[in-house]
Amino acid sequence: MEEIRYEVASGVATLTIDRPAKKGAMTYAMLAEFTDRIDAAGADPEVGVLLVTGVPGSFCAGIDLADLASRSPDDRGGGRQRGVPALMECPKPVVCAVDGMAVGMGAEFATQADIRLVSPRARFRWNFVHRGLVSDTGAGTWLLPRQIGTPAALWLLYTGDDLGADEAVATGFAAGVHPSEELGKAARELAERIATASPFALSRTKQLVLSGAGTTMADHVGATRDALTECFASEDHAEGVAAFLQRRPARFTGR
Repeated sequence: MEEIRYEVASGVATLTIDRPAKKGAMTYAMLAEFTDRIDAAGADPEVGVLLVTGVPGSFCAGIDLADLASRSPDDRGGGRQRGVPALMECPKPVVCAVDGMAVGMGAEFATQADIRLVSPRARFRWNFVHRGLVSDTGAGTWLLPRQIGTPAALWLLYTGDDLGADEAVATGFAAGVHPSEELGKAARELAERIATASPFALSRTKQLVLSGAGTTMADHVGATRDALTECFASEDHAEGVAAFLQRRPARFTGR
């Protein structure tokens, strides 16, 4: 599918929404391909980090309402049911680069990412209540309050107001603003830097952070001990120690 592009290089899988004429609005066919590519990145041992982006000036303006209107109300769920949104469920770190409008589903995709970089053209809009809906993946109502605080999240969810690039950085939603022409390079450099770390440790770190939001401190510490036990027995830990002692770059395998 030409509107959804996917490529892997230097340990980074880049997933690009390429439909600038519609500002990246998703048809159901595009969404299915998008989700399949996320799953492919998660399962690929050659992928250390997933980078999600659009083309210059465009990210994702939500679901294509013409495509939505063509489907029956019983068939508007958007693909197979999952307990956790795809980008959150992906075991790899997810970096998102936004150079345009991220509306509705597009805002949800960005919210699901682990780290967001933006250009001055980035705008995030959770406008679901103006379509008679709630945040469609649950990211806006579960993750967003944890990222920027409950009052700020409710303001955006209730009003559908835009969150601009500078505000996104000020609230901590975005990690940084880069000129549009430099955003892709900055996002890729960040993704490649993260990809040099242990895949074994990265996946467990992501899992601990996300699961920790809904557990007690005691349960979280227990889960951390379990993860550490796995890490100590891993090839990646042995390689990390050996690389430090030998003063060379580590060659992690994810095992």
